[in-house]
Amino acid sequence: MTLIKSISGIRGTIGGKVNDNLTPLDTVKFASAYGTWLKSQNTPDKKLTVILGRDARISGKIVSGLVGETLMSLGINVVDLGLSTTPTVEVAVVLEKANGGIIITASHNPKEWNALKLLDHNGEFLNKIEGEKVLALAEAEDFNFTDVDDLGKYRKIPDYINKHINEVLKLKLVDISAIKAAHFKVVVDAVNSTGGIAIPALLEKLGVACVELYCEPNGQFPHNPEPLPTHLTEISKLVVQEKADLGIVVDPDVDRLAIVNEDGSMFGEEYTLVACADYVLQHTPGNTVSNLSSSRALRDVTNKHNGNYEASAVGEVNVVTKMKSTNAVIGGEGNGGIIYPEAHYGRDSLVGVALFLSHLAHKKISCKALRDSYPSYFMSKNKIELTPNLDVDVILKLMIEKYSHENVNTIDGVKIDFETEWVHMRKSNTEPIIRIYTESTSQKAADSLALKTIADIQEIANRS
Repeated sequence: MTLIKSISGIRGTIGGKVNDNLTPLDTVKFASAYGTWLKSQNTPDKKLTVILGRDARISGKIVSGLVGETLMSLGINVVDLGLSTTPTVEVAVVLEKANGGIIITASHNPKEWNALKLLDHNGEFLNKIEGEKVLALAEAEDFNFTDVDDLGKYRKIPDYINKHINEVLKLKLVDISAIKAAHFKVVVDAVNSTGGIAIPALLEKLGVACVELYCEPNGQFPHNPEPLPTHLTEISKLVVQEKADLGIVVDPDVDRLAIVNEDGSMFGEEYTLVACADYVLQHTPGNTVSNLSSSRALRDVTNKHNGNYEASAVGEVNVVTKMKSTNAVIGGEGNGGIIYPEAHYGRDSLVGVALFLSHLAHKKISCKALRDSYPSYFMSKNKIELTPNLDVDVILKLMIEKYSHENVNTIDGVKIDFETEWVHMRKSNTEPIIRIYTESTSQKAADSLALKTIADIQEIANRS
């Protein structure tokens, strides 16, 4: 059982002991820290409002209730969207002119996990400086709750997902007519979370026939909720069985999007962003950004459209910061996270679906043919569980020394760029693991580089 505190929020498993897990006391403490930080950002007499939303996890209602009541005890008004998505809450913060937002979700983690994701008044994740202030407040437990006459008020807004969908449909590059004319048939796997509400509703408005797989938002994840190929065997079979044009997979909070080709093969979540960027760049030339763990394919597609590509540190807030500084027209993360500034600065699978289908409708080719039109890179995503005797900083330092003759980037962990492949090693912000991502020109080469890197790390660990 684990409790992880980071600048992006607090994440842990439900149950267990205080300070070791995401217990009610830990939830209240962290919500108090966020509320106290929010009040420090504003004048004392200003009445603040926070948007609250949750995915369909079993623990979501309890955690959301604790967070909402805590914020109101600090004199902050709460607007509760109930079952929602991460991008929906981000959009709502702006549309409702709120001062912040909290999403109750542990994203791709299994059902025993939950988390508080923290947003600022722009509906964006807190930067490092502000996130560290929240962590310090939680550590100090120096909270000042309001008296009974100044408690915050509670308001619930149902069906905000529909408002979010309407905002997506207003985007200039979402070609509703072309999508309707294509008569697409799509299978959707929403892992029994809120994507089961959002994606079928969006597809209905786009005139797309939808076959639902695990779209009941009951929090009972039928498979590992991270949208990786090994977890998506059922939708692969169903796409072929239903003779669908493609499959759409989202994670529990709907900020990651994976596509399945019509033959049941994976489009590749790394290529979700590549395809959407290709479409956007055709109509609005400009720059792109992804993180260091993302495929080189985005760089290649950006260069094809005469734009500039830059890489950021891993983490949505880092990608957004780099996008703003380079005026990127689209960006995101290779885990299927699409960030399209015309909508908002946050990973949004609803936006991704609409852009992807617009692209496919314009190209008038199959999903597999679209995937085959892009440069072929292959990735291997691995991890090593952290143990008390594993000093990550020492290991990474020794890896830098070992490969000092190569192109080494240290802005986030260690990335070693070889001529035709790369490896990126970093400590996860959300799990007690070291992530090891590799990319090469074949799956065998990517897997081989990953195994060699793991062997190097284990050899260093044994020597240390």
